[in-house]
Amino acid sequence: MGFAITGIDHVQIAAPRAVERETIAFYRDILGLTPVSKPAELQARGGAWFQVGTLQLHIGLDPDTGPLPKSKRHVCLLTEDLAAARHAAQLAGLVIEEESRTEGLTRFFLRDPAGNRIEIATRN
Repeated sequence: MGFAITGIDHVQIAAPRAVERETIAFYRDILGLTPVSKPAELQARGGAWFQVGTLQLHIGLDPDTGPLPKSKRHVCLLTEDLAAARHAAQLAGLVIEEESRTEGLTRFFLRDPAGNRIEIATRN
C-alpha cells in the first residue's frame, strides 16, 4: 500500500441530537469517562470527547432524532472491576443484553441512550 497504520488516535460514535444530553451523561456519569475539551472550532457542533486511557472516544451528533438501528457494531471498554461495572449499569436501569467469555475477555453488552452497543469487559 505504500504506508503503514501505526495506531488509533480516537473512535467516534454517533448519537441523535435529540438524546445528546442523555448520551453524554451516560459516558460521563454512568461509565465515569473523563471529558476532554473539544477545540473551539468544533464546540458548536455539539457532542463530546472523552479520554479513555491513551485513546479518545468522540460522540458526534447526527441530525436524525430517533434511536440508531440495532447493530452488532460496538466499542469495547475495559475495566478491572467487571462486577462493579455491572452493578453500576443495573443501578442506572440499563439492560444487560448478553454476558459471555471469549477471546480472553469476560464481558457484557449494553446500549447507550442513542442505541450504540457497548461492550464492557475485563481481561481474563
